[in-house]
Amino acid sequence: MKPLRPALLAGIAVVSGVLSWAGAKLWDSLGELPGVPAAAPVVLAVVAVVLLATAISIRARLRAQRDREPDARGVDPLSAARAVVLGQASALVAALAVGVYGGTGVFLLSLLDQPARRTQAVTAGLAVLAGVAVVVAALWLQQICRLPDDNDNDDDPAAPAVR
Repeated sequence: MKPLRPALLAGIAVVSGVLSWAGAKLWDSLGELPGVPAAAPVVLAVVAVVLLATAISIRARLRAQRDREPDARGVDPLSAARAVVLGQASALVAALAVGVYGGTGVFLLSLLDQPARRTQAVTAGLAVLAGVAVVVAALWLQQICRLPDDNDNDDDPAAPAVR
């Protein structure tokens, strides 16, 4: 499994943000732009907390195992892999959400004179912050569950063959 790169996540956020801004502008010119869901920042914040709690738990268990503490619970490799996959999937979706709510929020900045749109702009901003928190927590979880680099490189022709 390859680690997610922050540049990929930033690219997803930027592209989806530009498309969201353009879509919001077009939609508003043709009719009434739908509102930003109030639950969006809450759901993203809950996902960030779950990922953060998982990362802290795995990190503490790995540290206890490394320090050979008595009664230390080890980390099941399959559970760690599942946590990383959950984190990566969450980071991809959160990057998309950051772009969508960011683009919509930027468009809503031009409509701050309307109280309803001002509230939606604040909600979109909170969703962006919560989405960034998901991405940060997921990347930290990925870093914690990373295996040490293997010194034996089979692809390197100059590496000595071990038989």
